[in-house]
Amino acid sequence: MTLSNRVLIIVQNLPVPLDRRVWLECQALVSAGYEVRVICPKGPGDPDCELLDDVYLYKYEPYVATSGVFSYMKEFFVCWMRTARLARRVYRERGFDVIQVCNPPDTYALLALFYRRRGVRLVYDQHDLCPEVYQSRFERPSRILLAFLFALERITYGLSHHVISTNDSYREIAIRRGGRTRQDTTVVRSGPDTDRMRPGAVHPELRKGREFLLCYLGVMGPQDGVDNALRALDILVHQRGRTDVHMALLGFGDCYDDLCALATELDLDDHVTFTGRADHEMIDKYLSTADLAVGPDPMNPLNNVSTMNKTMEYMAYGLPVVTFDLVETRVTAADIAEYVEPGDIDGFAAAIERLLDDPERRADLSKRGRQRAVEVLDWSLQVPGYVDVFDRITGRERPAGERVRPRPVDCAVPAPRRREQAGSHTPAAAPGGDHEGDELRSATG
Repeated sequence: MTLSNRVLIIVQNLPVPLDRRVWLECQALVSAGYEVRVICPKGPGDPDCELLDDVYLYKYEPYVATSGVFSYMKEFFVCWMRTARLARRVYRERGFDVIQVCNPPDTYALLALFYRRRGVRLVYDQHDLCPEVYQSRFERPSRILLAFLFALERITYGLSHHVISTNDSYREIAIRRGGRTRQDTTVVRSGPDTDRMRPGAVHPELRKGREFLLCYLGVMGPQDGVDNALRALDILVHQRGRTDVHMALLGFGDCYDDLCALATELDLDDHVTFTGRADHEMIDKYLSTADLAVGPDPMNPLNNVSTMNKTMEYMAYGLPVVTFDLVETRVTAADIAEYVEPGDIDGFAAAIERLLDDPERRADLSKRGRQRAVEVLDWSLQVPGYVDVFDRITGRERPAGERVRPRPVDCAVPAPRRREQAGSHTPAAAPGGDHEGDELRSATG
């Protein structure tokens, strides 16, 4: 292990390994010969420090924001100070040569600035557009705070030795808004691990005695539009008379309680399951059983240019997808989704109903979606480009036989899962749950 191989990754949005993108990045770096340490918030029951799969995890107690701008500002400050303390500890114990900061928020470049004079280099892994997140979350964003967020973003762009973007839309913003060049930006998409995320055993009890199961997987914040999924279900059940459909909402977020209340208000409690926090086992059971998945994200400054992890995860499980027609969602799913004009809830419900009544169309989308996930979107295809960023900024030259290559992926598309007939199910007990992130952006984070 040479001294140019030590990487510190800072992430505030989610604990690791709950943050699947960051965890896959850690594994890619370790496999390529890097020594990796991560600073992140604790999840429930997490220790202060642990070694997991050759990755050193340092964790702090997170500050939980309530609501409002000042609460979020306090969260950023408290987490920043706790991260700075742990970074000092890591530097004292082992040192690091590269810091990768993962946003949101765009505050940790200021921390990395303290280590630049020691030769530490900075990689900016831009998961979100913080100004757009703010604009999408609050109805009347403060001009002063918005300008502050743009300034933090510019500082992070300016101090970074390399910028990693999750899609081409983000890369263009780094070039246009951050003054970066194509040479110092790299697109690394948040692809699913399709060897792990694949259709498995069907659990008919999750349909709660109904013929069809719809699923949503992801964060439940103001910008995520989960209420659109509930309102579309309301149209299906109460206007179109569909008594054969159940919806499972996997995940948590700021709007979780409001969504539960909305389901009750719409008289949908018998047609909806809220799972709360979803681990891989729960995700596997629900997405292996579901007949269709929904992407209810509304058109806003953030969503239109963001890649939705849930869409790729749906496709990895061979699920047909109904989604609003957003720029980067169409890049992800291409022609393997049912697209609806943004904001058209009636059209969303109609698209769901058309797919439910067309098993051949569902089977076609299932097969082609799984195939695209394996052959185009799989995380292994992103690994060489990601590792190359660190090789370049550390000056590491690999012998030809040591080149980082995508791992082989099983491209076989599983046969369409067998569906039990309506009425053959026995209602299951309602699952319990607790509530992140990309968040993930997914329900586990």
